[in-house]
Formats: sequence, C-alpha cells, structure tokens
Amino acid sequence: MNELKDKVALVVGAGSSGPGTGNGRATAVLFAREGATVICADRSQESAEETCELIRTEGGTCEAVPLDVTSEAQVRQVVADVLARHGRIDVLDNNVGIAAVGGVTDLDETEWDRVFAINLKGAFFTMKHVIPAMVDQGGGSVVNISSVAGIRWTGVPYATYYASKGALNHLTRTTAAEFADRRVRVNAVLPGLMKTPMVEATANLADAYRADDVEAMWAKRDSQVPMGHMGTAWDVANAALFLASDRSRYITGIELLVDGGISLGFANQ
Repeated sequence: MNELKDKVALVVGAGSSGPGTGNGRATAVLFAREGATVICADRSQESAEETCELIRTEGGTCEAVPLDVTSEAQVRQVVADVLARHGRIDVLDNNVGIAAVGGVTDLDETEWDRVFAINLKGAFFTMKHVIPAMVDQGGGSVVNISSVAGIRWTGVPYATYYASKGALNHLTRTTAAEFADRRVRVNAVLPGLMKTPMVEATANLADAYRADDVEAMWAKRDSQVPMGHMGTAWDVANAALFLASDRSRYITGIELLVDGGISLGFANQ
C-alpha cells in the first residue's frame, strides 16, 4: 500500500524482549511493508538484526544499529549517522519501555531512576536530536508508545510505570504544541492490556495478578478487557502506522487508545 513510500523511519526499541513479536518489532516490520527504509535501533544488536532479517526476507530495506537510549551520546551519534547516510528522518517511533512491579512504598530510589531513564529520558533524548532535523527538512512525525497506565490504574502496583508513562503523555502533548507550526507532529499510542514478550518477561507480574503462572495471568487479563481479549503487537503497529503516515497529517498531540475498551472500565475487576 506504500503508506510510507520513500520515507526513512527510525524505530527505537525495534527488537524484542523475548521470543515472539513485541510492539517495536511489529512496527518496524509494518513500516517496511509500507515502503519505509527502517532503521532498527535496540539495546540488543542481535535482536535488532533479527527484526531486520524478517524485513529483508519480505524484500524490505532495513539497517540494525545498537542503541542504549539512556545515553545521550549514543542517541546523538545514531541520529547523526542516519542523517549522514539517508539525509532525513521522516518518522521517529519510540518503543522503549519497561514495567517494574512495585508501589511507592515498595520502591527504592535506584529502581525509580532506572525506569524513568528508560521510559522517559530515552524519549526526551531521541526527540531532542531528531526533531531539529525534521524541522530543517520541513516536517515529520513522532510516535511515542505510552500506555493506558499513563491515564488510569490498571490493577497492578507499578508506580514507576504509571508515573513515567503519564509524564510521557504530557511531554508528547506539550512537544506537539511547541512544534506544530513547523510541521512536526507528535502523538502517542496508549496500548491497553497486550499479549507481548515484554509483559511475559516482567518480573513478578503474574504474582501481582494473583495468578499461578503466565497462562493464568493471560486468562485474567483477557477477562478484564471489555472486548474479551488482549491486543497484540500488530494492533499497536497499525496505530503507529496511522500516526506515522500522511493519513494523520492534520493530527497532533493526541493519545490514541488501543485498548479493547479497557479505559471505559474493566469488564471484570
């Protein structure tokens, strides 16, 4: 369909935190299917390469680069390298995030700082270094992958996740307002309860659901969604594609919920 034909897309967090397909991997693959040259950036070079191999197998164009988003020096260098090779960045998709179980009375300062560095500072660094290039080239689209946890309680005590995603939502809105007149659109996708490798790999999450194992946790999460089932990484990728493409050219500063209706109220507490 060529929704992103001739565009260069930097997908940050394009690997996968476990076997299967996470949001970043699905988004990178879908962007490539739609004609983009995709730069797959991930802390794990191996995982980024796995995503690129999927893209190349389908005939797409991809490059894999290692990137720790908590390092501004690394972000600056990756962005500079992409611009040197391709001359532009049309789409920035921020897919990096972790969820650490623990409420405000459970956490220590080190854990608080670690989650915020990954979930919030990473998006700050990438936008800081990509947006000026977008301004110079006449526009672009930034898609920040946030969470429904940024706007409501989801039944799990993870204060760092709630707070960092809430902050990311507001950073998205205010950055959108700041750069709207320079044709840089900044939007957020808010996934609800998803069935992805990151969720499965989150330590103690099954315990937080009072589930005996991962399968029991999946069943509990399905029951909480008004539509009756969790979403997948491809649901997130489709939303990101819409916001990255010209179909959303008059949309900026929104929080696009991809949650099966869970933000309307739990079907089963």
